[in-house]
Amino acid sequence: MNIIKLLNLTDEQIDNSKVHFATGTNNLYEALYVFFGGEFKEWQEVQNRMNFNEKYIFSLIYFKKNEWLFAGIYEQKSVNKKEGKYFYVTELTSIGNELIGRLIIRFDKKFRSSYTFLKNSIKNFEIIEIMREKYTTLPFPGFYNININFEFLKTIMRNEDQSWKTALSNSKGVYLITDVKNGKLYVGAAYGEYAFWSRWASYSKNGHGGNTRLEDIIRLNGFEYAKNFQFSILETRNTNSDDEEIREREKYWKSILLSKEFGYNDN
Repeated sequence: MNIIKLLNLTDEQIDNSKVHFATGTNNLYEALYVFFGGEFKEWQEVQNRMNFNEKYIFSLIYFKKNEWLFAGIYEQKSVNKKEGKYFYVTELTSIGNELIGRLIIRFDKKFRSSYTFLKNSIKNFEIIEIMREKYTTLPFPGFYNININFEFLKTIMRNEDQSWKTALSNSKGVYLITDVKNGKLYVGAAYGEYAFWSRWASYSKNGHGGNTRLEDIIRLNGFEYAKNFQFSILETRNTNSDDEEIREREKYWKSILLSKEFGYNDN
């Protein structure tokens, strides 16, 4: 079955739709993380250009190379321009509603733009999987492939995803927080019981994890500012490693990245 028959799309709907190949500005998986956090509609409605100049928006989210997760079909109601951005009002239609977060489409996107007319690309959409349950999070990708934003961190912690919890609870090491708004860095160490999992859980709750400079930023700008934080891991050690070794590696990375001089570390 092709995508047109699966979604029971009419010629009118196809001819008056834009496809949104949603990724992100700072991270290829940004749209996916927002989707997992339940805020995709609001995220999509804010655009830098007038990208949705058709009646319908066929939303696809980057899942992996040449694979896209179906996020629904939206009807555009209105748009207003403010401070250089376009703010759309959209409404999720009933078309393919039961397949949102379950349908995976293969499409080899060879153009740079994130927006195209549906009629120009739909014949090249290939259905490769319909999952039994709605996808709620990405499985743990390996320590050195972690590059997640604050919203996705909250999703992992809220759902207590077992692949992430098992991995992060059983390794010590050094992590990095990047403020994507200004490029400032914070280097931290994870050791003790549940190591990375315990340490990152504290960030998901308050945005600062008890770190003085980060706490000052959250106090000044509000909890919402934590959405600018991106989490990654610099190196890991097994749980038998001495905590002092982890602290020494933390010092090493602080000196390499100059996170005391130009970032958020205060010691």
